Amino acid sequence: MTVTEKKIAARIRSLKQERRAIILAHNYQVGEIQDVADFIGDSLELSQKAADTDAEVIVFCGVSFMAETAAVLCPNQIVLMPDLSAGCGMSEMISRDDLIRMKKAHPNAVVVCYVNSSAAVKAESDICCTSSNAKKIVESIPEDREILFIPDQYLGAHVMRQTNRKMILYNGYCPTHVRIMASELAEVVTEHPGAEVLAHPECPLPVQQSADYVLSTSGIALQARKTSAQEVIVATEIGMLHRLSHENPDKEFIPACRHCDCAHMKVNDLEKLLWSLEEMQYPVTVSTSVATSAKRAIDRMLAIG
Repeated sequence: MTVTEKKIAARIRSLKQERRAIILAHNYQVGEIQDVADFIGDSLELSQKAADTDAEVIVFCGVSFMAETAAVLCPNQIVLMPDLSAGCGMSEMISRDDLIRMKKAHPNAVVVCYVNSSAAVKAESDICCTSSNAKKIVESIPEDREILFIPDQYLGAHVMRQTNRKMILYNGYCPTHVRIMASELAEVVTEHPGAEVLAHPECPLPVQQSADYVLSTSGIALQARKTSAQEVIVATEIGMLHRLSHENPDKEFIPACRHCDCAHMKVNDLEKLLWSLEEMQYPVTVSTSVATSAKRAIDRMLAIG
């Protein structure tokens, strides 16, 4: 951090105490945000942390669907986002009306909803999942039930291969992960022939097939600690490398795609976080009717783990 960034970070920490606030940051946030956060994790870990905290204020440094999830789980606490423009390309690919049409075409299906979706879509779903627990969630559904998996086609296909369960997939995807190309990954592997390759399940199939392990961001963090490899190629959003390098200073982490960053994740910075705590901006709320139904789907996920 620069001298200015250190001063801002110190003020953030002071305000955090004054506001009785907790700062939650996704693994894809900029390094400066991660460095001042109370907790860094993937969508499931952040949901669990939000559900468990007794902080009066939750400052969510991530994207909109994550802050909505926190607001659903914590109706009596204030949930803030430093920048409301932090949306999610994947979540915007499916609407409540889209899902309702799918449900009408498959009236007996169980709707498994990836958390990368709006609260309104969650409210029309039966159960949520994340990339770290999707396999377990699908396996919990009786084998005689049809499954609609929304909205990520690549995660859904990955879970189908893991569980041998046929599912109806929506055609959504992560605009960042879909930019990670197998040909580009092959070039990086050629440059680092002894490296272990870790890929996120939102990546297209050719990238997943080129990886040693296909894991959620929390899984990638765990495997990075466990592996004996001194070089690790990481096929996910490049913000993940900050955490990996911080936790494993003796290893080198190489991005599979050097330009694959999420513009939505990167709109947050230290100054916006400071302003959010100073002015208590921007509050995130979900209507009671939507929150009640969305919470049911999220709670079912959290009960399974």
